[in-house]
Amino acid sequence: MKKDLLSENDLEKVDFDEIFRRAAILKERQKDNDHPLTLSGKVLGMIFEKASTRTRLSFEVGMYQLGGLAIFMSDRDTQLKRGESIVDTAKVMSRYVDGIMIRTYKQEALEEFAKNASVPVINGLTDLLHPCQILTDIFTIVERRKTYEGVHIAYVGDGNNIANSWINAAAKLPIRCTLACPQGYDPDQGILEHARKNNADVTIDRDPIKAVQKADVIYTDVWVSMGKEEEHRERIKCFKDYQVNEELIKHAPKDVLVMHCLPAHRGEEITAGVIDGEHSVIYDQAENRLHVQKAILEILLSGGKGK
Repeated sequence: MKKDLLSENDLEKVDFDEIFRRAAILKERQKDNDHPLTLSGKVLGMIFEKASTRTRLSFEVGMYQLGGLAIFMSDRDTQLKRGESIVDTAKVMSRYVDGIMIRTYKQEALEEFAKNASVPVINGLTDLLHPCQILTDIFTIVERRKTYEGVHIAYVGDGNNIANSWINAAAKLPIRCTLACPQGYDPDQGILEHARKNNADVTIDRDPIKAVQKADVIYTDVWVSMGKEEEHRERIKCFKDYQVNEELIKHAPKDVLVMHCLPAHRGEEITAGVIDGEHSVIYDQAENRLHVQKAILEILLSGGKGK
């Protein structure tokens, strides 16, 4: 059966657990330079309409290490830029490759692509959601805390795609999520309503100090996401009290973890001292994109036949 990863809502708790289990095995085996060639002969087509460092590297390296091939295409490299329909592109690409990863702007375009593709489609990021990142983040938390159950995430900053994905995750897993966002920069209202209907433990708080006081994890992201660059000056003013800095950390538990999906703007949403400080697991997150996405690729492209 065809299976996509477009949103956290495509997963059940058992799916999260299986991805984390397999990612842990693959990470351990990589330490011994032991790469199971579970995707030998498989090809992943990758369409990028947005710039990328970690997403491109982790998917390309992951496919290579599993014995497969990843083909990178920017929006300039496809006929989509010249007006070919999503429908035609999806149907044709499905004849050539075993899976497709898309990093784009509109979630609706991704979903239309998946609807017309006959191979698995993976969300590499949209303006609405970033499921691969949140899967990686939870896996990183499990490495440090041994479980995600009962973990309290304090997200400080813009209610963007990362915030939306944390809310979706809280609707699927026993995770508590407090989001400290300035007025006017809340997460997607529809996602919030859906999570609350599913009894997710999600709250919005305007006070970042209050939000972090009982947090296991403090999470932040850039204040100016891709496509919002013209709002930079206004956003800097609105978010000035939402910086994750040394003073904010003082209000959190002593063993709090600090996370950021990168790229970071040092001195804006987070200080260099916190990024490089004792609470940071930011580079562990970045590394884990590789291991978690290898697990996702195995499950979707080979039917979960990991060895």
